[in-house]
Amino acid sequence: MSIAPQLRNLNIDLPACPSTLVKLSLLMADDDCTVDQLAALIETDMALSSAIVRTVNSALFGLLKRVETVHEGIRYLGMAQVAGLTYEIGLRGAFPPSPLLQSIWDRAGIRGLAMGRIARQLDVDPWLAHTAGLFAESGRAVLYAYDQTRYAALESGHDEEALLCAAEIEAFGVSHSALGAALCQSWGLSRDVADSVRARPSAPSQWPQERDTVQKLLTIGTAVDALLLNPTQAADPQGVWQSLEPLAQQVGLHFQAFQLATMRVCERLNMTREG
Repeated sequence: MSIAPQLRNLNIDLPACPSTLVKLSLLMADDDCTVDQLAALIETDMALSSAIVRTVNSALFGLLKRVETVHEGIRYLGMAQVAGLTYEIGLRGAFPPSPLLQSIWDRAGIRGLAMGRIARQLDVDPWLAHTAGLFAESGRAVLYAYDQTRYAALESGHDEEALLCAAEIEAFGVSHSALGAALCQSWGLSRDVADSVRARPSAPSQWPQERDTVQKLLTIGTAVDALLLNPTQAADPQGVWQSLEPLAQQVGLHFQAFQLATMRVCERLNMTREG
């Protein structure tokens, strides 16, 4: 992979992708992939397998029957959702544990889960959506790992994504969105996922420059961030939907279907988190 000069100058090392996740990405790209193949791959890594089973049995998924194997987890949740969970666990493990990173991982897990569930109801690839949500802020983790004290101070002074990216470029020579896209590429993820991470801070007026799938991922991500992860915006859902309706129309999503799917998923996940 060709890494931007800024990364080489800063000597920021992107974390290596575990071999199991490389194989997982290739497997999920195969239309003929089966439950048995996916389970067999994940079960070659005992740490991932046990983490998947623990996570699937958590209150977040609300399963009526406890699962005991990865195969059962896939049967209950579906291949894309379990694959997304595997990537989430792998991404967490690629960085040294840190309380400052915990909020990023918490948001990533919820965002990925919500985006995948919404996408499934809108005929958008749920594996792409889950992965795009998971890696949306991964570049921040890279900058935390590079200079935790300096980046924490920088991040605390900028609430808006676009302003934060501008400050990152001034301070480090590169934005977290560019780093996140580079991480996606280095891990062999879909170009649509990498481009959605790169374009995430851009204004919706710039989205038409992106491919249709990327625009849809950006729109779903914007809705999830506003209604599930931003308490200020979530307090005014009517205002959020007024801003989202033209975006949905712009990217070719049926607005009523998009609104209904998003509201159902966000309400259910909010109930689970509060419970």
